[in-house]
Amino acid sequence: MRPLDKLSGLLVGQPVERMEDARFLSGTGVFVDDLDRAGMVHAAILRSPVAHARIRGIDASAALAMPGVHAVLIAADLGGDVPLIPLRLAPLPEFEPFRQPVIADGTVRYVGEPIAVVIADSRASAEDALEAIEVEFEVLSPVTLRGATEHALFDAAADNVALRYTAGFGEIDAAFAGADYVRTERFSVQRHTALPMETRGLLAEWNAATSRLVVTGATKVTFYNRRALAEMMGLRQEDIDLIEVDVGGGFGVRGEFYPEDFLIPFVARKLARPVKWIEDRREHLMAINHSRDIACELSIACRRDGTMLGLRGTVFSDMGAYIRTNGGVVPAKAAQFLPGPYRIPNVSVSVEAFMTSKTPVGTYRGPGRFEANFFRERLIDMAAADLGLDVVEIRRINLITEAELPYPINGLVPYEGPTSYDTGDYLETFERTLAEIGWAGKRHLQGRLIDGVRHGLGLGCFVESGGAGPKENAALTLERDGSLTVAVGSSVLGQGLETVLGQIAADTLTIPFERIRVLHGSTTLLDEGFGTYHSRAVVMGGSAVLDAANKLREKILQRAAEHLGRPNVELTIANEHVVAANGTAVSLAELASQAVLSADGTFANTTRTYSYGTHAAHVTVDPRTGRVEILDYIAVEDVGRAINPAIVHGQAIGAIVQGLGGVFLDHLIYDDQGQLLNASLADYLVPTASDYPMVRAVTLELRPSLTNPLGAKGAGEGGIVAVAAATANAVAAALAPLGVGIHDLPLTPPRLWRLIQDARTRASWAA
Repeated sequence: MRPLDKLSGLLVGQPVERMEDARFLSGTGVFVDDLDRAGMVHAAILRSPVAHARIRGIDASAALAMPGVHAVLIAADLGGDVPLIPLRLAPLPEFEPFRQPVIADGTVRYVGEPIAVVIADSRASAEDALEAIEVEFEVLSPVTLRGATEHALFDAAADNVALRYTAGFGEIDAAFAGADYVRTERFSVQRHTALPMETRGLLAEWNAATSRLVVTGATKVTFYNRRALAEMMGLRQEDIDLIEVDVGGGFGVRGEFYPEDFLIPFVARKLARPVKWIEDRREHLMAINHSRDIACELSIACRRDGTMLGLRGTVFSDMGAYIRTNGGVVPAKAAQFLPGPYRIPNVSVSVEAFMTSKTPVGTYRGPGRFEANFFRERLIDMAAADLGLDVVEIRRINLITEAELPYPINGLVPYEGPTSYDTGDYLETFERTLAEIGWAGKRHLQGRLIDGVRHGLGLGCFVESGGAGPKENAALTLERDGSLTVAVGSSVLGQGLETVLGQIAADTLTIPFERIRVLHGSTTLLDEGFGTYHSRAVVMGGSAVLDAANKLREKILQRAAEHLGRPNVELTIANEHVVAANGTAVSLAELASQAVLSADGTFANTTRTYSYGTHAAHVTVDPRTGRVEILDYIAVEDVGRAINPAIVHGQAIGAIVQGLGGVFLDHLIYDDQGQLLNASLADYLVPTASDYPMVRAVTLELRPSLTNPLGAKGAGEGGIVAVAAATANAVAAALAPLGVGIHDLPLTPPRLWRLIQDARTRASWAA
């Protein structure tokens, strides 16, 4: 394979404008709700209004009598055992008893759980019919507190603890026993979720004549979801196609297998009619995977000079009512990334995953990392204050050096094999961040009251895994008009992947970028694909495209050699022609018209990449109101190789703002009866583009990955993972003179105001 840095093209590494934006800006993009079919009917989901109850009866007769209503589906209509949602990641056996049925089968365990599906001529008619369905509930006590043991949500379980484990390396007890300094604190991150612009949606079509099912609207892991759906419906995989159209954002929550991913295809086959379902925003907030919602008791052991000797942490995770496809990843990664980019020779992490009467948990951009970095970086600042050390210096002396890489972090996740931080210069990104924020010139502002507000600066260092295996596939075809079609198993969720893959193909084949079309995700394109998650699309999908492009290039040159009668070594591709050293040439279109010219590519690798960096924040806090203003925010990250720096930069800026939302705004609030209190955008607050204008990002390419031919590392999540850490440290620094400690998110004005008042009360008592 020709390595990417040897290519003669000029696009890789350039801020090429996104090819997909033209259709989005012109309104010609195609999303699920744009689709229509002859004879199509619409689905609406009846969701549980109570958090925990037994279903004693369902009467749908009034709904079925309404004009335009075709069917009402409940669990009994499935004709057998109700299928359970599979575990795609973290498939630990302890989670098996807590898997979710695709429709409530006798018991509901969270508000929003599907109870029935109504099919009608229009969405409005279907939603009206929901109101006519009568459900008799025997209401049971909900479990709303993490670790509550008064009663179990599942009859087969002794309690509400789904999982406990402890992992680590080194001699943790000896490290703490011999340390000069030990401190333990408890922190928490609130429950919130992603808010893509487009909610979920599906269009399912069953062809009775051919016994084929087509589901449009799938994304993220389409091939996996096809396998799961085929098993549930008793079909062969090859009898199902999942089609990916344009997707209005994903952020980890879109594209996993949800109850609707079975229910809508099942109804389409049952009625032999196309069925469309579009989620509304209220449904989205109560039904899509929630995330975060983790508390941590964390202890650090140090020498007097700040050298870290040991870290011991217990992660307490609220998993919601069921374990769905990837829910187990969240607490596991929160535990794994507690050590961060620091040289800590002795580490012990424990995980306790609890079931509660809330929407199930799944991954959301930077799962576990956002939380772990907040916990650790806050404790580091506290330790520095106790030891009389500068927060910069304590990090400098503990960051892993380049000479120590690769640095193993084995044994922290029970379902994963050995892994090591790969290439990098953690100190370089750290020093660059300090320079960008102007730390030396601003450090005197820490805690100072100026014009009624207190200033604070904070840091957060991180290391972030990406590029999950096992492999990805691609297929390239030179069309008869000389254009190129790229098909890849990776999914596109709005992150600019079409452009990036087009750049790789264009440079490898020396074909004009505008002559390239990129197809993605759909199961019709390839025999097998693996999807987009864990910042893997460029690392894995891009490398597969590079492999296919190299193979296609050799085929093109071989056919041209036969056509021109010249050896391959004399041939080059330029201006959509193959040109020989003697000046003779043949167009790519002519070569393609002779016979099909295509090549398949694969990239297989189970070694993760590790991007890394540092964030810094400069904030002010108004102690009269608790309002925080971001004066400056900088994120510096080494991504190994940026195929398109403009796209990487956009990802970083968007991730920072998304992270700031998680620090100050996003919060799914439940009452003690398991009712979600803010299931609308009137109450669930998210940042807008104007809320945080002073954010910056610097993308570095210091140390390319050695595990893939692109040299790329995952770049989609580094912008969010240290936001809570840096921002909370800045807020804490601003309020330190008042005696305010920051342990919990979100940092809303009312919460900060209350902390300030409590600190003043304590101070007055002490006086």
